[in-house]
Amino acid sequence: MSKKTILTCAVSGNITTTAQAPGLPVTPIDIAAAAVEAQKAGAAVVHIHVRDLQTQEGSMDLNLYREVVDRIRDAGSDVILNLTTGEGGRYVPSPDNPLVPVEGTTLTLPEKRIAHVSALKPEICTLDFNTMNNRNWVVMNTPTTLERMLDGINDAGTVPEVEIFDSGDLNLAKNFISRDLFKKPPIFQIVLGVNYGAAPNPETLAYLVSQLPAGYTWAAFGIGRFAFPAVALSYLSGGHVRIGMEDTIYLSKGVPATSNAQLVEKAVRIVEDLGGSMATSAEAREIIGLDS
Repeated sequence: MSKKTILTCAVSGNITTTAQAPGLPVTPIDIAAAAVEAQKAGAAVVHIHVRDLQTQEGSMDLNLYREVVDRIRDAGSDVILNLTTGEGGRYVPSPDNPLVPVEGTTLTLPEKRIAHVSALKPEICTLDFNTMNNRNWVVMNTPTTLERMLDGINDAGTVPEVEIFDSGDLNLAKNFISRDLFKKPPIFQIVLGVNYGAAPNPETLAYLVSQLPAGYTWAAFGIGRFAFPAVALSYLSGGHVRIGMEDTIYLSKGVPATSNAQLVEKAVRIVEDLGGSMATSAEAREIIGLDS
């Protein structure tokens, strides 16, 4: 474990609400401030969702993304920005006619889902390779959709972080690699503990890691009560780590987190107590190859 460990802070996500977590950042001002604070606490990368200012639901509004990015840079932070492209992939079918979408559906054109990436050209953006059940909806990312999104990501010069929710997602990503569809080598992010996805246990992670293509940067993270165990598990398995209020709103059982920085500080302690050391944003750029 001699290499530096990259910690990504997922500062807000699109599901957790301020009713559940009063410290959740929702406005661009608060999201940007949380990102800057997370870097100071030890994060090298911040993963950004934006929220509709009226409903607090996830948004694809370019102006909101632009404000967050500008505020982070205006604060003098060199933290690596990782913008989500996960919005716009949810389909909720009518119970009376599954061809008819009902409230909660966000499914839209691939190009709309990456419009903010095309405009802002972040160093990294996510690209979800999953089509799966979650609660009462389906997340839909067909191969054709992903190819169209990746075309725009490639044109922006952005490195895709491929989100892996189960083994089939990994097989699809490897197919993309075999067809030379990635202009820049992707990062792999293994997601553990999402409803009906990869189980948050050592056996599942070990299998997925064994199937990763050789030579690629990878990380793993867990959801809810699995978030901090996954920090240790990913580090000990040779990967990088992630934490943030998108993933958990608790510092420990029954103890709410007051900020993303607080979560980052604990994750840093876990890695360092296990013998690791954290990468700065500059070091993370070198590890990922963002400067090449």
